[in-house]
Amino acid sequence: MGLLSDPNRRKALTNLLTRLNAPICMVCYLAAIVWFMGLAFEPFTLRTYMSENAMGSTMVEERFSSGERALSLAKEFDAHKRKAGGMPVEWLVKAMQARGLEVFTQSFSRKLPFPDENKERYMVRGTNVYGILRAPRAPRTEALVITAPCSPGNSDNQAVGLLLALAQYFRNQIFWAKDIIFLVNEHDLIGMQAWLEGYHHTNITGMEYSPLQGRAGSIQAALSLELSSDVITSLDLILEGLNGQLPNLDLANLFYAFCQKLGVLCTIQGKLQRNDWDTAEGYTHAAQTMMLMVLKQACGRSWGDHGLFLRYHIEAASIRGINGFRHYKMDVATIGRLLEGMVRKLNNLLERLHQSYFFYLLPSLSRFVSIGYYMPAFGLLAVILLLRVSFPGLDHFTFFNPSGPGVLTVLTPVVISHLTGVALYLLPVHLQEMAVEHFPVSETEAVVLTAVAIYTAGLALPHNTQRLLSGEGTEQGWKVLKLTALLYLAVLLGCTALINFSLGFVLAVTLVPITASMTPHMPKALSALAMVLLSPAFTILYCVFIYQELIEAPVSVGEGWMLFLSVISQGILDHALYGSLVYPLLALFIYPCWLMFWNILFWS
Repeated sequence: MGLLSDPNRRKALTNLLTRLNAPICMVCYLAAIVWFMGLAFEPFTLRTYMSENAMGSTMVEERFSSGERALSLAKEFDAHKRKAGGMPVEWLVKAMQARGLEVFTQSFSRKLPFPDENKERYMVRGTNVYGILRAPRAPRTEALVITAPCSPGNSDNQAVGLLLALAQYFRNQIFWAKDIIFLVNEHDLIGMQAWLEGYHHTNITGMEYSPLQGRAGSIQAALSLELSSDVITSLDLILEGLNGQLPNLDLANLFYAFCQKLGVLCTIQGKLQRNDWDTAEGYTHAAQTMMLMVLKQACGRSWGDHGLFLRYHIEAASIRGINGFRHYKMDVATIGRLLEGMVRKLNNLLERLHQSYFFYLLPSLSRFVSIGYYMPAFGLLAVILLLRVSFPGLDHFTFFNPSGPGVLTVLTPVVISHLTGVALYLLPVHLQEMAVEHFPVSETEAVVLTAVAIYTAGLALPHNTQRLLSGEGTEQGWKVLKLTALLYLAVLLGCTALINFSLGFVLAVTLVPITASMTPHMPKALSALAMVLLSPAFTILYCVFIYQELIEAPVSVGEGWMLFLSVISQGILDHALYGSLVYPLLALFIYPCWLMFWNILFWS
C-alpha cells in the first residue's frame, strides 16, 4: 500500500510498466499457456473425494441380477419399434404398467428453423413415455429420474430394456424415500426438452407439447443411460451440458466409486485412466483428456440428454456404454447393479448436491482441477489487455482532450461493427428461402453459406468507417477506439470465462495476442493475414481439427472444412432449439469487437 500511496513510487512503477509493457505482456502470455498445460500434471491437481456425507460410503449391497430379463425386454422393444416404425408407445405403456408404475405419455412437436443436417428433418413429432414409482415411505416431495432415449436402429435398445428391468426390480423394494421416474424420450434432446418444459410448466424454446398428466416431486438428480452397442466394454461418463454447465462433482465421484467397487472399466472423454503420470506418455494422456473436456465445454452444446437438466438446477450425467477396448466385456446385470447403487445413494440425500465443486476440469476420473487452479491461467491473459490500456498514448485523458477526436469518429465504427454482428445473427435463418430460390443449395447449406458470406463481407463493411461522417480519421481517434475495444474485450472475455471458462480461455488464447498489439502503423498485409487467421471463425476451425486429433480421428483439410460448416449449422440450431448462447455471443459481441480492431488496422 505504501508503494501505491507514495506519488513518486507510483510514478516510478507506472514508468516501469510503460517501458517494459511489451516484454511483460509476452511473459504473461507464455505463463498463461504454461500454467494451463501444467494443470494436467498430476501433482498439481487434487484427488477426487466425496464431499456429501450421505454418499460418502459405497456400503450398499447391490442385488440386481435380471440381466437376461433386460436383454429379453430389449429384443421385444426392438421388435415392436421396427413394427411401429418409431417409438412403440402402446407397448411401452403396457410394459411399464405391468411393472406397477403410474404411466403417462406426452406428445410434442417442433418445427426446426431449418432442416437438421444429420437427420434431414424439418418437422419433428414424437411421444415421450414415462412411469412413476411412488416412494412408499415418504411424503413424495422429491424425485429421481432415470432416462433412456429411443433412438433409430439398434441404438439404445439395451438401455430401454435395462430401464424396464430396473423398474420391475425397484418396485419390489420398500426403502425408497423419493419418487423414481423412468422416462423413455423420443428424438433425443428435442423430446427431453419437451418433457422438461412440460414438467416445470415453462416454454422457453417455442416447443409445442401436451401438458403432463402425472408429476412427481421436485427432481433432485437424473441419470441418462445410453447403450449404443450390444457388446459393452466400458462405461463413459459424460458431464458437459448446455452452455458449458457441469453437474456437481460429487455425481462424477459417485459414478467412479461404484465403478471401482464393481470392477467396471470406466472412462472419461472415451479415454482410460493411466497411473504412469510421471512419464511423458502419462502426462500427454492426461493433457489430451483435459483438452477434450475444454473443447467440448467451449462449444456450449449438450453432449447428452443430461445436459438439459442442468438448466433447471438438477444434477445430471449421462452414462454411455461403448465398445472400444479388447479383452473386456461387461454384462447388463453389472451395469444394472452400478445404476442401482448410484440411485440408492442418491435416494439417501437429504438436500440437493451442493457441497462439492460446480466448476472444474477433469484430466482423469480420479483427479480434478478446481476453479481456483485454472482461473489464474485466464487471469494472466486478461492482464495483458489491461496492461495495453496503459500503453503510451492510450490513457484516459484522451477522452477529455478538447483537441481529441469527435465522438462520432469513434462511435461510428463501433455502431457499424455491431450492426454487422446483428446481421450475422439474424439474416442467415431469415434469408434461407431467398437463397434457396436463387441458388442450387438446400436450406441448411443456405443458412451456413449466408453466415459465412456475412462474416466475410464484414471485413470490408466497417473498413475506415470513421471517415463516413468526419471525412478523415485522426491519430487520437484510433487510440480512443483501441482503448474502448481493449476494455470491451476484457469485459467480454471475463464475463464469458466466469460462466464458461473453456470458451473464454479458448477465445482469449487466440484474440489477446493480435488485439493487444494492433495499431494502424503495422504492415498492413501481414497484420491483416494474422488478424484473419486469429479471428473467431478460424478459432472454431482450429478447434475442429484439434478435436479430431484428440479423439484419434484426424481428417483432411476438405473434411475439416465440412465439419466446420456442420459445427456452424449445429450452433445455430442449438441456439434455436435449446437456447445455447455460444452463437449469439460470437455473432453479437465477439465478432463486432474483433471488427473494431480490424478497423484500427486500416485507420487512416
